[in-house]
Amino acid sequence: MIQTEQRRLSKRATSINEAVTLAIAAEAKRMQTAGIPVISLSTGEPDFPTPQRIKQAAFDAINQNFTKYTQAEGIPELRNVVAEKFTTENGIPTEAHQVLVSSGGKHCLFNALAAIVDDGDEVLIPSPYWTSYPEMVTLVGGVPVLVEASYESGYRITPDQLRAAITPRTRAMIINSPTNPTGVVYSRQELEAFADVIAEAGIYVLSDELYEKITYDGNQHVSIGSFPQLRQLALTINGVSKAFSMTGWRIGYMCGPADVIAAAGKIQGQSASNPVSVSQRAALAALTTPEVADDVRQMAEAFVRRRDLIVELLREIPDVKFHVPGGAFYIFLNVANFYSSQIPNSAALANYLLREHLVATVPGSGFGDDHAIRLSYACSESDIREAVKRIGEGLRSLAEQS
Repeated sequence: MIQTEQRRLSKRATSINEAVTLAIAAEAKRMQTAGIPVISLSTGEPDFPTPQRIKQAAFDAINQNFTKYTQAEGIPELRNVVAEKFTTENGIPTEAHQVLVSSGGKHCLFNALAAIVDDGDEVLIPSPYWTSYPEMVTLVGGVPVLVEASYESGYRITPDQLRAAITPRTRAMIINSPTNPTGVVYSRQELEAFADVIAEAGIYVLSDELYEKITYDGNQHVSIGSFPQLRQLALTINGVSKAFSMTGWRIGYMCGPADVIAAAGKIQGQSASNPVSVSQRAALAALTTPEVADDVRQMAEAFVRRRDLIVELLREIPDVKFHVPGGAFYIFLNVANFYSSQIPNSAALANYLLREHLVATVPGSGFGDDHAIRLSYACSESDIREAVKRIGEGLRSLAEQS
C-alpha cells in the first residue's frame, strides 16, 4: 500500500500531454451547453452527416445480428476491399494479409509504432505536426525528433533536412500529406526524393493519408508507399473518418509489409480484440457503394468553397499571415504580430479569442509552432463568416491596445 501511494501513475502516463484539440473542443462544447454562443473552429470533424447508404449498412448489420466479435485484424471482406483500394487507388500492390483494420487511423498509427519501435528508438516528425504524433512515439518508448519546417519554407521540409536528421538510432519517419495543421500537399517529386533518403537509410516510413480525398487547386495526393524502393519499409495509414464524414464510427486501416502488419495485429488483438463489427460493415459500404462516391465528391466540393471563403475573409484582417492550404481543411494562421506581455503566446491568444470573442481555435504550440493558431473550416459557411468576423474584431482590439 505504501508503494502504491508513492507512485500512483506510470511514467508513460505522466510523460504525455492531453490532446490539445480535444481539450479545446471539450471546453467549447461546455460553454455551448451553458448557453454561450461559441463558434468552434477547433475540431477536425466534417459537419456533414454520414451518407445515408453507409448508415443503412449499419442498420442492416444490427438487424442481421452482426454484433459479435470479429477477426482481430478485421473482417475478411473489408480487408479484401481495402487491399484492392490500396492497389488501384494508391499504387501500392497489396494483398488482404497485408491489411489491418483498426479502431480509427490513430489506432492504426499507434499499433504500427508499437510493432516497430523499441525503447530509445528515434522517430522523425516534420514540424508543425499533428498533435498526437510525438505523444504516441513517447508512449511506445521512442524518442520523437522534430524536423522543423518554417513559415518561410511554406511549412515544407526538404530531403536534405531529412537526411541530416537521421542518426544510428533512427527507426522511422512519420509523414502526413495532405497535412494537418498546415494544409501542405507534397508533390510526387518531393515524395520520391524523401523515398530515396528513407530507402538509403533503411528506416520505416509511416504515411498518414486520412485527408487524401480533400485537395485543391490541382494538387494530387500521392502515396509515398507507391515507390518501389519502399515496398518493405512503408506503412500506409488511412480510414473513413474524414472523406466519408465518419469520425465517430472509428474505422481506420493500414497496409504494409506482412510481418509488420501481423505484429501490429497481435498487438491489436491483445489490446482491443477487434474493431466494432457494425462499423466495419458501414466502412465496407463506404468503400464499395457507387452512390457514396457522389456524396464524397459533393463534400469535397463544399470544402473547396469553404476554403476559398475563409481565405478571402482572412485576407481582410491586417497583420495576419497564412499559406493557402493545398489540402485538408485547416488554415494555420500566423498571429505572432499580436503577441504582447498580456498575450505572450498562442495558448494565451486562443484562450482570449474563446473567452472574449466566443470563437474556439487551437493554439499552434500543440502542433509545434507557437507563432500560429489552427482554424478548421469543417463547418458551415455561415459559421465561417461569423467566426472570422469575431477573430478579426479580437485581433484588431489587441492591435489597438499595443
